[in-house]
Amino acid sequence: MAKLLREISTLDDPRSRGKALAANKTGLWRWRVGNYRVIADIIDDHIVVLVVDVGHRSTIYTS
Repeated sequence: MAKLLREISTLDDPRSRGKALAANKTGLWRWRVGNYRVIADIIDDHIVVLVVDVGHRSTIYTS
């Protein structure tokens, strides 16, 4: 996961590596790290990626 966060921190737009979420997680983005998912909010003013949740792909979307 540290590798993914380093990669995201070097991007001009972290959305280029992520996927927008829908339903009850609208406005959040996800990145795949093997069998795990990083769920985050992107704050454009300072290009801040705020990690909201990290979990296995089988359970991350159920909460």
